[in-house]
Amino acid sequence: MVVTGMLAATTQAGTISGHVHAEGKAGADQAAASGSYDSRALKFAERVDYADMRDFVIYIEGTVPNVPAISSNTVQITTTKVSQQKATFTPHVLPVMAGTKVDWPNKDDIYHNVFSYSAAKSFDLGLYKEGDGRKAPEPVLFDKPGQVDVFCSIHANMSCVVLVLENPFFAVSNAKGDYSIPNVPAGTYKLKAWHERMPAKEREITVPETGEIKADLTLGITGLPKN
Repeated sequence: MVVTGMLAATTQAGTISGHVHAEGKAGADQAAASGSYDSRALKFAERVDYADMRDFVIYIEGTVPNVPAISSNTVQITTTKVSQQKATFTPHVLPVMAGTKVDWPNKDDIYHNVFSYSAAKSFDLGLYKEGDGRKAPEPVLFDKPGQVDVFCSIHANMSCVVLVLENPFFAVSNAKGDYSIPNVPAGTYKLKAWHERMPAKEREITVPETGEIKADLTLGITGLPKN
């Protein structure tokens, strides 16, 4: 299922849809194959499977004319959640519009600690578990755009990302890499594809007043400065 952001009602709007995927660095497969993984220290070195990458977020960058931003003064603030279950944050990647509150329920019978030291939002919910008699932590308000990396101080492999965006026009790709962002006001925008371990990819698109525009994006290790 393709996950989309909150939709804004408009009579002149189109749909952005397409496919997004990642590609490895040119020559990386040959370089990896030519090395030896026989040693005890290296035999468990896991290689990246770019074809199997998930959790791409595709979104319009910046503000959108005539679409008001949500603020802490908004009467109704959207609330969503990231669950902690089997020592895993679910979903692993959560895109939200700035002004959204996120709840962090612990469904395990062990303690977890949810915290972040990211510039866009830093917080520490302390130690808690289901049924321990303590008051559940209050939802966290994400009021500033940016990437928020979240961890558990007890369990090393527990992490997730809250991607805080400036408008409601975003989607998470499905298992096949397809996405759809409906009801986008007509206009010209920068469309960006994001993944937590790849450089972002962007392109300019013009959304029609009605109908659909196709926009496929490929993320790769390109355009970075060389030492």
